[in-house]
Amino acid sequence: MIKSITPGTNKTYVGYTNNVKLRLEKHNSNKGAKSTKGYKWLLIYTKKFKSKNEAMSFEYKLKKNRYERKIILEEYIK
Repeated sequence: MIKSITPGTNKTYVGYTNNVKLRLEKHNSNKGAKSTKGYKWLLIYTKKFKSKNEAMSFEYKLKKNRYERKIILEEYIK
């Protein structure tokens, strides 16, 4: 999960990747997902999985669960 560090924004984004560093660089250079363009991002949460299927299933659930995202964000802020 990444959080926007652009002043005046309060956005988070959840996505799957097998190369976290490269994906974050893409988001920060406006070459990532459409909803991340125009913002600067900071990595706040990662989780590893044994399979792509497991990772994508978790990604889908986290994208839909705003409460869980809020908990992750609060843990990061601490």
